[in-house]
Amino acid sequence: MNSSITVAVGLSGGVDSSLAAALLVEAGYKVVGLTMKIWRGAYRIQEGLKHACFGPGEEEDIESCSRLASSLGIGYMVIDLSAEYEARVLDYFKAEYRAGRTPNPCIVCNQDLKFGFLIDKAHEAGLAFDYFATGHYSRKAVLDGINFVKQATDTAKDQSYFLYTLDSARLERILFPLGEMTKEDVRSLARSHGLEAADKPESQDFIAGGDYAPLFAGAEPEEGDIVDLEGKILGRHRGLPFYTIGQRRGLGISSGPDPLYVIGLDRAANRVIVGPNAGLFSEGLLCRSFRFQAPAMAASEFSALAKIRQNHRPVVCRVKPVDEGVILEFETAQRAVAPGQSAVIYSEEGLVLGGGLIDEALTSP
Repeated sequence: MNSSITVAVGLSGGVDSSLAAALLVEAGYKVVGLTMKIWRGAYRIQEGLKHACFGPGEEEDIESCSRLASSLGIGYMVIDLSAEYEARVLDYFKAEYRAGRTPNPCIVCNQDLKFGFLIDKAHEAGLAFDYFATGHYSRKAVLDGINFVKQATDTAKDQSYFLYTLDSARLERILFPLGEMTKEDVRSLARSHGLEAADKPESQDFIAGGDYAPLFAGAEPEEGDIVDLEGKILGRHRGLPFYTIGQRRGLGISSGPDPLYVIGLDRAANRVIVGPNAGLFSEGLLCRSFRFQAPAMAASEFSALAKIRQNHRPVVCRVKPVDEGVILEFETAQRAVAPGQSAVIYSEEGLVLGGGLIDEALTSP
């Protein structure tokens, strides 16, 4: 019987976390719902834009979670993490963009808030639980006594990329009830359980509307030049935070017969550098700070599969620990390696072996 085991479920108001909670109740666990409150109205984000992680629709999501908890007969607690979110996620996000890098706020949010402060503060508030569960599409595996995040069965929805920072000790007390399911399975089961969120649209953006400008209100980024590889000025940019490696649209420049893409962000000179598509390909990358799930992996070179962003198809690479960090050498050159994003490596079986923030894209001379 599972009735002696208490599981806290991170609830967001979406179909995935809702079903995760329902399945755990059905399995006989004692379940309690947890929601982290991160919005406190400090930014002028357009009203009516919902289904995003951060924005004014949060209160409606909390109300939805409360109704779910009532319908399932489980306890429910909201933990205010708005100050932590500002300091750990938003300040990081803004600082990285100002530095000419492309941040991934979801990775930091998972590491510091969802699997960090949310759990710790719930315990501090007197809530006792044995496991913490989420609606992530991910699985776990144990190898030689070490817990690994593992890719979900539905590779199209897999979210293991966002979870590479979870260490073995933390993973031991984490559950992923949806890891073996497809999105279609989840929606079908949610309907059969009569869940309110069964057909709720997915959250697509980190911030409501996908417009980062409100985060910089009052301290707008400095405009600067858009230049080609020879340094010729082609136009003006509205601030480095609004551009990312590989971007083509919204540059406001005439590209001539061949399209131009953002291939570099020069923070020192406050320039956006554009060039042809061929200039976006790199043979490898350097991560100065890289963590291996099993520390012994740092002792020698080995082959693995690498992802350089969430929607990137894993590619064969050579993992080379070096004095300045870890170099990943791709079997075939990869497009749009963006400093600030994370490089995550996998085994052939889908185990997350490690990852780190990309510091440099490497191209052979």
